[in-house]
Formats: sequence, C-alpha cells, structure tokens
Amino acid sequence: MNRPHTHTAHQGASHGHHHDQGTDGQAEILDLDAEVLAEHTASITAWLPLPTGPRHIVDLGCGTGAGTFALLDRFPDAHVTAVDSSAEHLQRLRTKARARGVEEHVRTVQADLDEAVWPDLGSPDLVWASASMHHMANPDHALRAVHDALAPGGLFAVVELAGHPRFLPEDAPKDRPGLEERVHAAADRLQAEHMPHRGADWGPMLAAAGFTVEGERTIAVNIEGSRSEAIGLYALGVLRRIRSAIADTLSPEDLTALDQLLDTSGPHGVLRRDDLTVRTERTVWAARRVSRERRPPTR
Repeated sequence: MNRPHTHTAHQGASHGHHHDQGTDGQAEILDLDAEVLAEHTASITAWLPLPTGPRHIVDLGCGTGAGTFALLDRFPDAHVTAVDSSAEHLQRLRTKARARGVEEHVRTVQADLDEAVWPDLGSPDLVWASASMHHMANPDHALRAVHDALAPGGLFAVVELAGHPRFLPEDAPKDRPGLEERVHAAADRLQAEHMPHRGADWGPMLAAAGFTVEGERTIAVNIEGSRSEAIGLYALGVLRRIRSAIADTLSPEDLTALDQLLDTSGPHGVLRRDDLTVRTERTVWAARRVSRERRPPTR
C-alpha cells in the first residue's frame, strides 16, 4: 500500500494505492472526475463549518488538483499546499495553476504519506482529504499527524465516495443485463483485500484521534449523461481501469460484453450510448482540532 493521491474510490482495484501512478490514463480520469463532480465538490466546500476563510489549506492526496482548485474557488485569498506521491500529477497541477493565474497561491509537495515522518506542512487552518484517507496503510497514524499539524481550532474535511459510480441502466447491456454490478462486485472484492478502510465510518476514528466531529453530510450524485460528453469519457476511463484489474475473474461472456462497451469504434461502446448517468454518493466529515487554553499550574 501506497501513496495517497486524490482519486476517486471508484477507479477500480488498479487504482488502489499501488495504482499506476502518473500514467496519462489515471491523470485523465482524475481530471474528468473533477469536471463531472465539480458542482458536488463546490457544495461540499460551501458546507464546511468555517467561521472565517482559511489562510492556509493542505490538500492531502491532491491528485491533479480537483480539491485544490475547488477550495481556491471558494477561498481565493488562501494558499494551498498540495501533497501527493506522484510527480506527474503534481506537475499537471502546477500547469493548471499557471493557466488559472493562481500559481502564487499553490505550493506542491511530493511525499508518501505512509512514511513514519511527514514533511513539514506548516500549521494549516484547513486540511482537505478527498478519496485519499482509505488508501492509507495506517490511517490512525495519518489522522494523528493531521491533528498535530492543524492550527488550534483548525478543520479537517474527510471526503469519501461510496464505492464505484454506476453509469449504465440496470438492464444494460441488452445481452448481459446487470453486467456493471457484476464487474463492480469483482472490483470491490479485490479492493477489499488491499484497502480495508474503503467505505469506513470515519467519525469514530476522527474522535479517537482527538478531533471533535462537528458535522457529517452525505450527498447523492445522480448526473444525467446527456449534460456532458465528459461523462462518456469518464465511464470509459473508469471501466477500462477496472477491467485491467479484474478481467481474469469475469466469465468469458461478461468479459466479451465489457470489451464491447469499451470499444470506442464499435456500435455498443459507452461513447455511443445516450443513457449514461453518474450515480454514487459522497460523504464528508468535518472534524475540528479543539483549541484549549493552557491552565496555570496548580500550586
């Protein structure tokens, strides 16, 4: 296990933490994820219980910058330290920052957050971890490290997806209805071996690490594919990566049907379907490092 980057929990077992770091396919999925789920990410940043705008934000497992730029949209005066293990993803993030004219507000740090000693991340007012905590080999250590790094009164936002998004109708494809559920079930079994904390309730773990959990919110995602061609590309990328991990566990009939969906030139490919949706849930926990005044020593 692994090197957290922001990535969506749906990207199949190949995505989980020894994923193909820095490959174009992975980066492209992260970019599509940011585009497709932008509205939902914005609703999460708006919900965070922050009395004032944070000055310093740390994005743990930043990937190609979905959270970094959503947070800068919400808090344009903030400075973000974006942390990831992939040099390629961080380079992509820096390129985006320059294109957006916010490069002076972004600092990147390449680090493996499963190491015992973390890099100096300063004393942020807000730490954001989207679809990265479940990749940690030792999440208790990571939670304590975040708690110690946060400024007193600072907020930790943990965002997780409820598994793999679904894209196809339940009766699709016509000759192999229910294919997507079987494909995802195989990916879930494989991921459970490598990422036992995927789908966890982070509330008790946050409390055990010393945080006060101030809120938990689950957002249902149900986006019609007709709204954006990005959804077809998103489905294609996610299903391709899942296939690379679970192909040898599928029946020959299911594998043939899946390959037809992934055929970009064939008549049954996902890029030609007009009935795609993105269906999943995102849950966010908002946890505060409580500020306590020092008491004078008793005499």
